[in-house]
Amino acid sequence: MPRDHHKPTEAERAQARAVSLRRIAALFTPHRGSLAIVTAIIVVAAIVGMASPFLLREVIDVALPEQDLTLLSWLVAGMIVVAVVTAALGVVQTWISTRVGQEVMHRLRVDVFTHLQRQSVGFFTRTRTGEVQSRITNDIGGMETVVTNTATGIASNLTTAVATVVAMIALSWQLSLASLIVLPPAIYLTRKVAGMRREIVAQRQRELADLNVTIEEGLSVSGVRLSKTMGAGANQIARFTASSERLIDLELRSELAGRWRMALLSIIFAVIPALIYLSAGLPGTAGAISIGTLVAFTALQNGLFRPLLGLLSVGVQITSSLALFARIFEYLDLPIEVADPVHPRRLDDPRGHLRLEDVTFSYPGSDTAAVAGVTLDVPAGSSLALVGETGSGKSTIAALIARLHDPDSGRVTVDGVDVRDLRLDDLAGIVGVVSQETYLLHTTIRENLRYAKPDATDAELEAAARAARIHDHIQSLPDGYDTVVGSRGYRFSGGEQQRIAIARTLLRDPRILVLDEATSALDTETERAVQRAFDTLAQGRTTITIAHRLSTIRDADQIAVVDHGRIAELGTHDGLVASNGRYAALAA
Repeated sequence: MPRDHHKPTEAERAQARAVSLRRIAALFTPHRGSLAIVTAIIVVAAIVGMASPFLLREVIDVALPEQDLTLLSWLVAGMIVVAVVTAALGVVQTWISTRVGQEVMHRLRVDVFTHLQRQSVGFFTRTRTGEVQSRITNDIGGMETVVTNTATGIASNLTTAVATVVAMIALSWQLSLASLIVLPPAIYLTRKVAGMRREIVAQRQRELADLNVTIEEGLSVSGVRLSKTMGAGANQIARFTASSERLIDLELRSELAGRWRMALLSIIFAVIPALIYLSAGLPGTAGAISIGTLVAFTALQNGLFRPLLGLLSVGVQITSSLALFARIFEYLDLPIEVADPVHPRRLDDPRGHLRLEDVTFSYPGSDTAAVAGVTLDVPAGSSLALVGETGSGKSTIAALIARLHDPDSGRVTVDGVDVRDLRLDDLAGIVGVVSQETYLLHTTIRENLRYAKPDATDAELEAAARAARIHDHIQSLPDGYDTVVGSRGYRFSGGEQQRIAIARTLLRDPRILVLDEATSALDTETERAVQRAFDTLAQGRTTITIAHRLSTIRDADQIAVVDHGRIAELGTHDGLVASNGRYAALAA
């Protein structure tokens, strides 16, 4: 029998990640004072606003029939004062509520970004970059209306509705009873609409994430180069077009979801005043209610339906936005795989003695260990070279030293302290990494270097650049250190990018230097120059070098041959060549 490959729907996913309204409300807890002020303003505005229908009744039933100009003037003045006061209170309320909403949005954005910054490298290798960007921009942006207006909308509409009902009952409890029969069907229809929109919103946000991924992959420098060299431009356009068309459909469905049901409510709300006018003119009821009372009551009734619809709309917005909150809270709830220790230790004067003790590590989802039982001892100030075939585990060992991953068993120590007991920022100051894949920010050379040490002086920048043999080239540029490197540094050659990256790492003056194919993009002459710089800089430092060109690591104090995650051979260049093993075969 074929296996059931049923995939959960968006509604099922949203239900599985059910969001507590209490948790959403907690976002506003730091702003209790401001919300209390807003609530007070809303209550005052609602009470003041309720005076208008009573003033109107007096105008129609007393001032106009009796032609009392003085009373009429006072009543009209009262109407104007009510309008001015409620308008002014509305402006203040909007300013405070919008500020609170924006601060909540700001806190959410910062919290998500901060939490994602703390995620391990493994998370980002498993997650599409466009997906991450979409959560921070599209999902949080989609919540803006709800976060900004929901609390005040509920308070304002609820207060206005309660005050209006009280006023309506004061005018005529019989008419009030007839008017409120519309509430049960209104609530039922609104709940149906909210459920429909929640599912559609979840689908829309996933499609927006896919669109973001397509943009990020198709319009980055690397993506454009790949597209042009592979002739894949037409396919990329077709993919983007299809995603955009699906988004159109989802946006239309989101806007139209339940629109007919809500239109029916509007019709019902419009019919009830007409029926009241009709009932007031029937033979049995004619004259029982004054014209002023009737006009004032229908004005109140119209004023009641607006906050009722507002409350129902807020309910729809909250329910549909739960899908957005679920996606945001899903990221905030991600466990930190590589976290700072609860009780960190410090190395005030690190010497750089590095040890790997029976270290084993497997990537998530893999049945094979990338590193298996590796034990290495690298005394402070000495050098270790890791060699081996591609995929043998060399870069994984380097990543474990820098604590980009934590070992499944065993431990990595610096000066006898497990790296898991050090703060990540402290460890980054001790272990400097230059990898074969350089990443330069789209800013100036100066700012790219200061990324490693924000308070570095210009003299320190130049010293690091000289050590990496890139200072003279930078000085030859029209803007010197203020030259913008371009997206991912593509304005520079691979070798120039590599040397800027080397200078950036050297600026931190790490006690342990990890060079993961750090000279792979350099030509032979430049490689020799940078290697001489490394030889000078390595004095007093512990250096871990990963290289395919064995000529660059001949003089290492130790050379480890890595094979399928294990140390197959360990020794000096001369000793390993003499043993005629794997290293000798690589050196041949």
